[in-house]
Amino acid sequence: MTTVVVVKKNKQIVIAAESLVTFGDTRLNHRFEANTKIFKFETATGPTYIGMAGTVAHFPALRKAINALPKADRKFGSKDEVFDTFLKLHPVLKDTYFLQTKEEDNDPYESSQFSVVIANQTGIYGLYSYREVFEFKEFWGIGSGRGFALGAMHATYHKAKTAREIAQAGIQAGCEFDKNSGGAMDLYSIKMK
Repeated sequence: MTTVVVVKKNKQIVIAAESLVTFGDTRLNHRFEANTKIFKFETATGPTYIGMAGTVAHFPALRKAINALPKADRKFGSKDEVFDTFLKLHPVLKDTYFLQTKEEDNDPYESSQFSVVIANQTGIYGLYSYREVFEFKEFWGIGSGRGFALGAMHATYHKAKTAREIAQAGIQAGCEFDKNSGGAMDLYSIKMK
């Protein structure tokens, strides 16, 4: 799967991910596959970075669906804006990219089938399958290495001077202990508004 983290500290926001792709027992590190799990989008309020966990099939579908939205409709500056933007994206993902929305028979809503973290100058956010949106105050992680990353970031948050150090600790822990995380690290920094 993956390890993707977002961190906010001292007016700095960082999003980071490892780059390993797995197919069952087969691992493709960055040497063999030019994979990235973080995508940059220009919005009306500046750059937004979105990190994804889940099937690699989601990556081009979500990237293309967001890029197809007019720049003015790409809003990620609050929980409500993230929700509204992904609500607009959901029918596009279903109709254009054939997203399978059913997980369980008793689902309360159609699922978008993915987890993302979002970083921009307004903060750090997470979005899950039913378009549940969270705004995180310090840090968060997604993917199969999330538990290891959260532990490392919790242990270093008050000791580290920068968001970058904390994010690196999270990704390194995910890569060290999660069998589905590894490879080169992508890391992007943003100054808060």
